[in-house]
Amino acid sequence: MYDFDKEKIARLQELRENGIEPYPHGLQISHSLREVLEIIGDRSKEELNNDETMVTIAGRLMFKNEMGKAGFARIQDEEGSLQVYLRKNTIGEKAFEAWKKSSLGDHIHVCGRFMRTKTGEATIKASSFVLASKCISSLPDKHKGFHDIETRSRKRYLDLFINQESRDIFRKRSIIVRETRRFFEDRGFLEVETPMLHPIPGGAAARPFITHHNTLDMDMYMRIAPELYLKRLVVGGLEKVFEINRNFRNEGMSTQHNPEFTMLEFYQAYATWTELMDLTEELVRSLAQSVCGSTVVTYGDHNLDFETPWKRLPMGTAIAQAVGLSQEDVWDPQKLRARWLEEHPQDASNPKLPTTTGKWFEAFFDEYVEPNLIQPTFITEFPVEISPLSRRSDTNPDIAERFELFIAGREIANGFNELNDPVDQAQRFAAQAQAKDAGDDEAMFFDSDYIDALGYGMPPTAGEGIGIDRLVMLLTDAASIKEVILFPTLRPKSS
Repeated sequence: MYDFDKEKIARLQELRENGIEPYPHGLQISHSLREVLEIIGDRSKEELNNDETMVTIAGRLMFKNEMGKAGFARIQDEEGSLQVYLRKNTIGEKAFEAWKKSSLGDHIHVCGRFMRTKTGEATIKASSFVLASKCISSLPDKHKGFHDIETRSRKRYLDLFINQESRDIFRKRSIIVRETRRFFEDRGFLEVETPMLHPIPGGAAARPFITHHNTLDMDMYMRIAPELYLKRLVVGGLEKVFEINRNFRNEGMSTQHNPEFTMLEFYQAYATWTELMDLTEELVRSLAQSVCGSTVVTYGDHNLDFETPWKRLPMGTAIAQAVGLSQEDVWDPQKLRARWLEEHPQDASNPKLPTTTGKWFEAFFDEYVEPNLIQPTFITEFPVEISPLSRRSDTNPDIAERFELFIAGREIANGFNELNDPVDQAQRFAAQAQAKDAGDDEAMFFDSDYIDALGYGMPPTAGEGIGIDRLVMLLTDAASIKEVILFPTLRPKSS
């Protein structure tokens, strides 16, 4: 049994003994607080006094000032904040007693008319008052505020009504998802839903969550990506599809990573990776305009410019420029090893150091390139070795026709021309399986059913995944992913 504060439980009992129900139902409202403020507008005190309109409103009590037989309250709902004036001889003795016993955090229900105070503030003069829901928990100290991200994430219900900034973030998140959906629907894409439970995890290099289906007596995996299912749909003739939904990856947590996160993935037959880069620029510019009112967005200390053509830079070139290697040497794993040990001599005897160009590219890119990609930049031409689902370049078989989008020092999107050669795909799955057997927990499984699907012929296709949470971070100036996920994954509270 939950251990409630005995004094506060006694207050509930006292209310009931006085004929005041602390948790009534069936209360109706006629207007939101925003609607009331819009009706009042800039009308004069005299005009409001002559207006006989009655409105019924409700909100959480955030400020209270008792003055004998009268008082002022400030209430807040989802959309706004409004002052209420109450008099004993207007609302009646029993209702006034309920008002006196109300406290900060309570929900209150008021019917009344418009007025302005002597200071000109828009106010509702109450003709009735009902306690709508009693708050029996203590609110944070209003002077100290409620700012710690960990505490706000753990008590999001408290964060949302205390901090206007949090409410704004999640309203903007809703706009971003809605406008993204509209963007693709307007271009003829079909929204689909694919499984969350997979018999074989695939579509990304990541460690999955494992669960068990009792009836089938088989292990299953929470989705790490919907990619292989969405491409099955392209094989089936649905040539423009998208999905906005959850992925799950059993990996570390940080300001940029949450084990459960939201992704947009979309696939288009007969499109190319360069066309998807153009489409991505158009999407992000559109979202910035819708959410921020401008294509230049402030993020931390940076002004991100989404309007100008975005930079496109081959991965090898980016690494070569960052560490001072030639375009030829950057593809030599021995030269990369030597360059790495110049600044990391302690790694000389590390048996886990990369041995291949692709794995070295990942290490160098994470260390020297990614943190410095502030303005929107497409990194292109990844090694095939680290791109197991991407089509090879026709001009260089070691290069994949793949890009990743980086903004403010973090990856936002990953896209490529899809590998639709079933023989090549089977060979790459086999290489991934060997890597997994050698201890790479993030290597992909061999998905024979997906190879079967490719055997029926997938048309030339390009596809992309965009991290919705990180995109929301950029467009709301949020430093941590916890600020943009309503209920992020958290470590258990220490006792």
